[in-house]
Amino acid sequence: MTKSKVKALGIFSTAVVVTVGLAACSSNSSSSGSEKWKIGVEAPLTGSQANLGQGMLQGAQLAADQINAEGGILGKQIEIVQIDDAADPDTGVTAANAAIADGLNGVVGPYNSSVGVKTLPLYIKAGVVPMRLTSVNKTDGQGFTLQPMTNQIAPVTSQALTKFYQAKSVGIIYDSTQNYTTSTSAAVKKQLEDAGVKVTSYTAVKPGEDSYSSVVDQVKAKNPDVIYPAVYFPEGAKIAKELTPQSGGKATKCLLDYASYDTGYIQDAGKEAAQTCEVVGVPAPSDFKDSADKVDAFHKQFNQAPGTWSPYTFDSLKLLVDGANKVGNFDATPLTDQLKTTKDWQGWTGSVTIDPKTGNRTPATVVVTKVDANGEFHVDSDWAKVVGAPY
Repeated sequence: MTKSKVKALGIFSTAVVVTVGLAACSSNSSSSGSEKWKIGVEAPLTGSQANLGQGMLQGAQLAADQINAEGGILGKQIEIVQIDDAADPDTGVTAANAAIADGLNGVVGPYNSSVGVKTLPLYIKAGVVPMRLTSVNKTDGQGFTLQPMTNQIAPVTSQALTKFYQAKSVGIIYDSTQNYTTSTSAAVKKQLEDAGVKVTSYTAVKPGEDSYSSVVDQVKAKNPDVIYPAVYFPEGAKIAKELTPQSGGKATKCLLDYASYDTGYIQDAGKEAAQTCEVVGVPAPSDFKDSADKVDAFHKQFNQAPGTWSPYTFDSLKLLVDGANKVGNFDATPLTDQLKTTKDWQGWTGSVTIDPKTGNRTPATVVVTKVDANGEFHVDSDWAKVVGAPY
């Protein structure tokens, strides 16, 4: 749902404020007397996005373990509470309510915007400050985030299509079931049309289909310069496979939306097909300046590379705890006031400044990535040169 500032892009949030409030009897206050601080990680820990969710969980766990090894926070150790929403709003509500009832002092997540629209208000009502990874601007003001929002992602996507790809026509495929993909694809469509680019197709799809070949064929038939699928990575992988040229056929330029940016996309598509489409995303865990020690620590603890969002949940938990340490507790009102003042805080994902009106990071860390010969995402250096991004 970052991360190193993309100053050249000049993108700032301008969305409506939603005030974080306290319930009369909060989950936070009810658990403050326990032996540990309970920080939830809400993520799709099972289901089609489990790869993404497990990376989120591991990033937060690494941060918690480092804090605990240094003596904990405010005299207590941190306990990570797993909250599995399976990328489903109803499942998320059930899981969030159960975690709140057991007592929480804070929460990192959720990732899926459609889930966050339902679960973030539950945490806020319970007096639990969320460090969300949602991207839809409908969640502005509901806690804080270090990753990009729709109104920060869409301009980078439109700029890439026009300035980098120099597209005069674009075919758009979008997931019509998700708040994020519908809002972002609509924003990109408008920005392209305002720039004089012809949108040859604006075609809705639903996730979970075995194949999207018929849709891809219909969109390709209109001969767009670039195809832009605004879908999550399981669907993005299928579309990339269907766009991969066969037997020396002509390649179709493709830019996948931010929703597809996850290592699960590469695993599902396979390296060759994954290289068919570049992907709007954030810098890879190792792309951030001075990130080597964090990447090494992650490898050492989990015997694998960091997940796409591991750096973001790592920083989210550390920033949350840093704020609590400064105010002396996890109570929502003082903690919220403290986090609103965040400026130039340094973490794995670079420098973090929070817009106090929205709780969003500014500027956002949106980039265009490509899959390299090793089957790994990295910032596209050619894109960075064209748009003047510092990567």
